[in-house]
Amino acid sequence: MARIKGVDIPNNKRIEISLTYVYGIGRSLSNRILKDADVNPNKRAGELTNDELNKIRDEVNKYTTEGDLRREVNMNIKTKMEINCYQGLRHKKGLPVRGQRTNRNARTRKGRGKVAANKKK
Repeated sequence: MARIKGVDIPNNKRIEISLTYVYGIGRSLSNRILKDADVNPNKRAGELTNDELNKIRDEVNKYTTEGDLRREVNMNIKTKMEINCYQGLRHKKGLPVRGQRTNRNARTRKGRGKVAANKKK
């Protein structure tokens, strides 16, 4: 298994897809990296030579990925929470941040529904 930025890349998948296992690399960035490194995107990750892997690693190092990107995103969220902007308040309350409805959805952010006691008529 090849390792790029501390992440094990699956050998049985095409390198174009395998690179997306690295946090911060999607399909378009993966294709751009492979184009700049002159590597065929249809090759399997296990078929790559050491020279090709080194070229890919050099290209990936030009972008913010993995730990640095995670740290940057978390710092941005903390900053928003500290300055009490709208998005920061939504993060604090555990509600959706980007304008989604909450009265009938948003279970991912809000958690399981709260059970109300039965009312007598």
